[in-house]
Amino acid sequence: MSQQPSENSIPAESDAQGFSAGVSRHSPQGRPMWEVHPSPVGGADRPEVQVPAEQLDVTTAHTQAVPSRQAEDTTQVPVVPQAGGQWDPWTGQPLAASPEPAPAAPAPPYVPEAAQAPVPPHAVAPHPVAPHPAVPAAVPAPVPEVLPTARDFLQGRHQNLEIGPATWGWRGWVRRLTFGLVKPRMGAKERAHREARAAVQRSFSGPRTIVFANPKGGAAKTTSVLAAGYTFGTVRGGGVVAWDNNETRGTLGIRGEQANHQNTTRELLDDLERFSDVYESRIGDLGAFVRSQGDAHFDVLASDERADVTGTIKADDFQAVHRLLERFYHLILVDTGNNLRAENWLAAAATADLIVVTCTVREDTGYSGLWMLDALADAGHADLFNRTVTVLADPSPSVDSQLADDLVDVYGKRTRAVFRIPYDPALVAGSVLRYDQLSEETRSAWLQACAEMARAL
Repeated sequence: MSQQPSENSIPAESDAQGFSAGVSRHSPQGRPMWEVHPSPVGGADRPEVQVPAEQLDVTTAHTQAVPSRQAEDTTQVPVVPQAGGQWDPWTGQPLAASPEPAPAAPAPPYVPEAAQAPVPPHAVAPHPVAPHPAVPAAVPAPVPEVLPTARDFLQGRHQNLEIGPATWGWRGWVRRLTFGLVKPRMGAKERAHREARAAVQRSFSGPRTIVFANPKGGAAKTTSVLAAGYTFGTVRGGGVVAWDNNETRGTLGIRGEQANHQNTTRELLDDLERFSDVYESRIGDLGAFVRSQGDAHFDVLASDERADVTGTIKADDFQAVHRLLERFYHLILVDTGNNLRAENWLAAAATADLIVVTCTVREDTGYSGLWMLDALADAGHADLFNRTVTVLADPSPSVDSQLADDLVDVYGKRTRAVFRIPYDPALVAGSVLRYDQLSEETRSAWLQACAEMARAL
């Protein structure tokens, strides 16, 4: 009695070898997922699933077929290509034609696990991770706005004033001619003058001491102290004292403006007790020992001028007077004697914040200044290059230009800066220095020299 195929039966037709033709089931993309073949005629009715060889994955290539439930049947059923259309193994209905799938990329050859190279325990296999599209890029935190302070406002204003309109030369003439409507900027020379004044006027964190030294007499030490005192006094506006630290008798007192007293360092040492109380002593009381220089706006403390006085100034005397002057002055200019081995000379060199080597365009004074630098270096004074400035003065209207160049070159290698001071009759006269008689060139040269001294402090 024939049996009608059920709803789930699989139609098939026999081929010449007695095997049933397989029916393929296609994936949604039209690619066959498996082939279903019944057992040989007369065998069990349980079908066996066989995957086509061309569809096999290399990782399962060693497993050609899924075994049947019939344990006794171990025969592998070959894949029989279909003739004609494709059938659904579950419904028995023909399937619609599907487009040919794109050829798959060839898979790498199978490598057994035993043949694979062992991976060290500390090694980490590279695992590229694609950025997640849903994660937004990191947004930098906003930088807080820096608000200008009151000091920023004033500094900006001062900087603008420093580059203000010109007052010198043809630029200043144009400005005056146009009643200020046209304001040319400063020229190089006027700007350098303005910057030098600003350097001289700079504030110090405490009192500063500048020592003018050269063991050779006639090396322009006293003249340089007076010119520097005038420049610092007029540009800074006071708080400057020039002190003659000669161990016996110097000439600073007689070359400066005179006072209504004849007191000197010697008398001040005898009366130091009146200044021992820092709360009761006053700068006005010091006026009985120093000599005001009038419009130059600095004071002079002279050395011993009495012929009947014996003895010399010692290191302790220097320290006592120096401590007193530091209480009342911002800037102390020290004129030294010619004895490099004197106690007060050595004390001044040890106390100096800056040493100014003074010399003239002469071979003897130039040699003496270099010898002094050698002696200071041998005595252990550190960083002499940055703590020294050279002032080279012309002693006459005409000097040896080659010697001047040689001195500038050698002192330029030993000190931080060298300044040429032109010849000026008011400086070499040997009498009271009349500042109103100084030439404009001399004033400008000393302004530049003092500006460098201030920068070094």
